[in-house]
Amino acid sequence: MAIPFLQVARVGAYVVKQHLSGNKRYPLALMLEPLFRCNLACNGCGKIDYPDEILNQRLSVAECLGAVDECGAPVVSIAGGEPLLHRDMPEIVKGIIARKRFVYLCTNALLMEKKLDQYEPNPYFVWSVHLDGDQEMHDHAVSQEGVYDRAVAAIRAAKARGFRVNINCTLFNNAEPEKVAKFFDSVKDIGVDGITVSPGYAYERAPDQQHFLNRNKTKQLFRDILQRGRNGRNWAFSQSTLFLDFLAGNQTYHCTPWGNPARTVFGWQRPCYLVGEGYVKTFKELMDTTDWDAYGTGNYEKCADCMVHSGFEATAVADTIAHPLKALGVSLRGVRTSGPMAPDIPLDKQRPADYVFSKHVEIKLEEIGRSKAKAANDAAARKAAAAGH
Repeated sequence: MAIPFLQVARVGAYVVKQHLSGNKRYPLALMLEPLFRCNLACNGCGKIDYPDEILNQRLSVAECLGAVDECGAPVVSIAGGEPLLHRDMPEIVKGIIARKRFVYLCTNALLMEKKLDQYEPNPYFVWSVHLDGDQEMHDHAVSQEGVYDRAVAAIRAAKARGFRVNINCTLFNNAEPEKVAKFFDSVKDIGVDGITVSPGYAYERAPDQQHFLNRNKTKQLFRDILQRGRNGRNWAFSQSTLFLDFLAGNQTYHCTPWGNPARTVFGWQRPCYLVGEGYVKTFKELMDTTDWDAYGTGNYEKCADCMVHSGFEATAVADTIAHPLKALGVSLRGVRTSGPMAPDIPLDKQRPADYVFSKHVEIKLEEIGRSKAKAANDAAARKAAAAGH
């Protein structure tokens, strides 16, 4: 089973509690980004296009655990950048586990084997290794040769020590269904426990924009892939069956951006993990002051082609709770990969994109500058006071 029963039970109980209390907006997974710095420079990544002053920023242990407490989500996905570059990451992970939250530590695995001794197997802990296909596909995606082999070696080493290991796989429009299906077959031999798969999202400043998928291409790609694996039943996905059904064009879903709130070095990111259009200091402020209706497919141009799990998995989970028999049917039959697709959301009333990346970078740089100036002034004051004595 790709998702352990303990996680299914605890997350399910959490979601049911939210529904019974009448809470329509609640977080399912916290997307925690303690840093943006990475030891790779993938063409499809929009998380590393920052000045060094920002790439050198780190969330402290207290800030990370404070975000977990503020948010209250049962799952925490630690992303970046490369989280293993954060020297306090073992302490952060231990603190989250102590709170009985499920931790998915996302990594490109270049440092993973070296740092395995700093972590211990735990029912609340999962390594989530970035692996975008077989050797040729993955090394091309990350723009560096040899990364696939190092990732596979790290996965095998982690499995030998008793860790749970998932892979997270992002697919672009050059993905070949037959090759992807064979790759999904092959990860069983590596020992991978679960697969998280998602279409690529067109980050505003990603260097390579031409290979992101639009919604129609996404649906057909996933139909072609899943059909090769008995409609997806051959593979252990760490996602809900209704989300996979959505990827194959069988569900009409609106995104749930508050389902996966993001805490970054900028603050709480508005409106979601993928679209940064403003930042606030607290989770409550994020939930209470964000104009949620201004975002999502059909509402905003930047969201038009998005079908990413961080936006739609929470929608699928809510639908599973509301319609368990539908979800059970898809689970038993597999995802339908032929026939008409569900109607898509019309885009004729969406508002145009507002490109605000540079503005937020400038604000953060000014904040860093003020902080450095204050630190320098404080140090000078202490030195002067010491000289006076």
